[in-house]
This record gives sequence, structure tokens and C-alpha cells, in this order.
Amino acid sequence: MSAPDDAAGWRRLVRAGHAAFGREMVRAAGGPAELYERDLVTALIFPDAPERSVFNSVFYEDAGELGGRLAEIAAVYQRAGVRAWTVWAPEDDAGAAAALKAAGHRLDATPRDMALDLATYELGPGGGGGAELREEYDPSAMARINEVAYGYPEGEFAPVERARMEGLRIYFADLDGEPVSTLAIWAHQGDAVVVWVATLPEARSRGMSTRLLDRALADAREQGLATSTLQATKLGAPVYEKLGYRDLGAMNMWERRA
Repeated sequence: MSAPDDAAGWRRLVRAGHAAFGREMVRAAGGPAELYERDLVTALIFPDAPERSVFNSVFYEDAGELGGRLAEIAAVYQRAGVRAWTVWAPEDDAGAAAALKAAGHRLDATPRDMALDLATYELGPGGGGGAELREEYDPSAMARINEVAYGYPEGEFAPVERARMEGLRIYFADLDGEPVSTLAIWAHQGDAVVVWVATLPEARSRGMSTRLLDRALADAREQGLATSTLQATKLGAPVYEKLGYRDLGAMNMWERRA
């Protein structure tokens, strides 16, 4: 697989990897998680994270099809006991935005779609404050760091802990023998999808995520992957830009909460 030729192709790549990761996570987690798939709309249903819309996500390829399915999807989430779910929509999709507003969704967050051509990536940004880097498949530790980093109660990232996904590579940065930063890379059709990036508050501003992602991207390129994609928070976007990721615009998260 080679890198896309234009911005539209890059954005399709980001969306495809994001949705595919979600579907695979549901399959790996098993019951009670389930998938709702109808034509061009997919909903991830995680009843064990009823308040976390980042897990209970909806992806679509056609705004008209999405609008016609919103009431049915809401009923599916309600039956599953899920109280918060979100639809990921490109910032320029006015049709989807109108339908979601009418259905009671509100704009909750605007992460950035970002992508990188691994063939042109220059390794070794440096920094890291003396942290030791390692790769270890430990979803439980990754879940705990994400919970603390983003201010969630313990157990809120249960789906991450339970979904033992094939091909998922997990990385940690340790200080004084304790993990303080983490991320994972999942390979999808030649693309290194970056997920669950988090650094504990006391270890921020020391280049932890930068060094960790640099290590992971080096491994991804050695693995034969051609590109890397992710969704960046406001806090994370500058880190990815320094590494050479291209900003492709916002992916709006339209949340509906009971």
C-alpha cells in the first residue's frame, strides 16, 4: 500500500482505519459488546462503558443513511443500557450536523484527523526526560494510564482492557520503573493506526509521548507499514505536528447523552 495522492484520499484513510479499529475492538471484546451494522452505518455498543461515548461510537459513509437510522440506533443503545454515544462526522458535513442537532445531539469535541507518510518520516526527535521505553502487551496497564490521564474513574476503560486485539502493539515509557506514558499501534491494510495515547499529569511536558511514538513508528516502518493515522486532541496535536503528521481538519464528535 502506498500513501494517498491528495487530502481527500488521506482523510478516507483516516476514517477507514478508525472505523475498522472500532469494529475489531468489539469483536475482540466479545459479549456484552456488540456491533450494529446497517448498510453504510456502523455503531459500536459497549454496555460495560455506558457513560463513555468514545467507546459507543457511530461511523457512517452517507449522511442521508445516517439520518434515517438515528432513531433506531438510539433505541439500540437504550436497550443496551448505554447512556452516552457519539457520531463521528467531518466538520464540513452540514447534512449530518443538521440531522444530529435535530435528533438531540450536541457537539462535544473536535479532534483533528492527522496522517503521516512513513516513507518520509525522520526518526529520532530526542527528548523524553530519561524515560525507559518498552513494548509490552499489557492492555490493563494501558487502560489505567488512560483513566488517570483523562480524569476517568477506575474501570471506565474496561473495553480497552478486555479487547485482546490481534496485531495490537502496546508501548510504555517508564520513569523510576513505573509506567507513565502509553500508546498502541494497530496495523490496518498497511496503515499504522495510533490509539490510546496518554501520559500521566506528573510526567507531561517532558517529551514522553514524542519519544514513545517515535519508537512505535520506527517499528511500524520496519514492519512494512506505509502510513500512520490518528485522531488528535487539542493537547496532542502539537506533538504530532512536530513529528510530521499532516492536519486534515476536524472530525466532530456529536454526542447524545441520556
